[in-house]
Amino acid sequence: MIRKASLLLVGVVMGATAVVTYSQAPFRFAEPASAASADTYNQLNLFGDVFERVRSDYVEEPTDSKLIETAINGMLTSLDPHSSYLPPKGFRDMQVQTRGEFGGLGIEVTMEDGLVKVVAPIDDTPAFKAGVQAGDLITHLDGEQVMGLTLNEAVEKMRGLVNTDIVITVRREGINEPTDITITRDVIRIRSVRWNKEEDVGYIRITQFNEQTFDGLENAVEELTAEIGKDKLKGFVLDLRNNPGGLLDQAIAVSDAFLNRGEIVSTRGRNAEETQRYNARNGDMTNGAPVIVLVNGGSASASEIVAGALQDHRRATILGTRSFGKGSVQTIIPLGANGAIRLTTARYYTPSGNSIQAKGIRPDIISLQELPDELKGRAETKGEAGLRGHLQAEEGDEGSGSQAYVPQDKDKDVQLNLAKALLRGEKVDTAFPPSADSAANASD
Repeated sequence: MIRKASLLLVGVVMGATAVVTYSQAPFRFAEPASAASADTYNQLNLFGDVFERVRSDYVEEPTDSKLIETAINGMLTSLDPHSSYLPPKGFRDMQVQTRGEFGGLGIEVTMEDGLVKVVAPIDDTPAFKAGVQAGDLITHLDGEQVMGLTLNEAVEKMRGLVNTDIVITVRREGINEPTDITITRDVIRIRSVRWNKEEDVGYIRITQFNEQTFDGLENAVEELTAEIGKDKLKGFVLDLRNNPGGLLDQAIAVSDAFLNRGEIVSTRGRNAEETQRYNARNGDMTNGAPVIVLVNGGSASASEIVAGALQDHRRATILGTRSFGKGSVQTIIPLGANGAIRLTTARYYTPSGNSIQAKGIRPDIISLQELPDELKGRAETKGEAGLRGHLQAEEGDEGSGSQAYVPQDKDKDVQLNLAKALLRGEKVDTAFPPSADSAANASD
């Protein structure tokens, strides 16, 4: 069994949204429960035969390492959209991203039907400023087709020297012709937590979960409480919309910040002994202040862990639209000098024991944004259930994705304004505040 140790970030601008664990142990094949069948060895011989035939007879001499790398990646990507091979440079880049700083355009991406799909642009990055939107399908990079490239290869082409330009061609639902967008590369420094005073309400936005997230949340709560005043503070809005996920331990720490006790999340692998449970410690950073969490179709993975934990414990009211539905865990397994593999090894479960895989978190209060004319009919994400080859939901109907649009003008942000009105008592909903009885039951 591979030992799981420290936790690492999902590949920003490198892969699909995911909660990622990291194994320090060198990769070795575990002893199989039963001896490999003769058929398995025949299939491995088949691979060897094909490999040798390609090496000897292909019209141009191929590179052996490239053939092997592509074969490995094909094997992994055939499992689900989130398993893949990380070549040495890709592995190093992922480790750099964990610190919250990397070079690139500033977009969270996955692969869909052979094209690069934008999960969400990162706030205040070149891609965000250039108008890249969640749901955009990138078809060309500097005129070169994306079809036929792996996700890692496409990401590599999007990266480059700071202050150099790249032209991405995007296909956007509702627009007949592809659109060229010129973006100037820059160093992407992720400030994962931003906050500001909304009169008597504290607004905290978490854009992703990196190593600085919990510290940022702590600073936000302290500064907002001091600035607004404990007596005047009506509560907090925790904005997780279009947050694609990140570090599992940071998602646990953020959840713990609002909880006094109870399970936060559990992860379950193929074998029962691999189950891990993470529990809250005593102490609520906000001293029990009311909390409303905003989610939408771009809220995935680690952000769904936070929303699910606070919802199940009735510590917060969840408001917005159905979340992405990314309920699986990927382990990064180093392969020495040969990079690493990202392998789906477990599902995660909310405190009530629910798997949100391909279903997402359903808000307590469903609230849709008012869309500008140019976005009407095409502002929804497909969600995890819309990804080809995704892990199936364990039970129940799969979710079909939901609206992921957030207006930049806060005055037009229907979800945020509803949250503030609820906290101030200007509007009433049976889901806010959550019942104390339900909270006690969820915590037991």
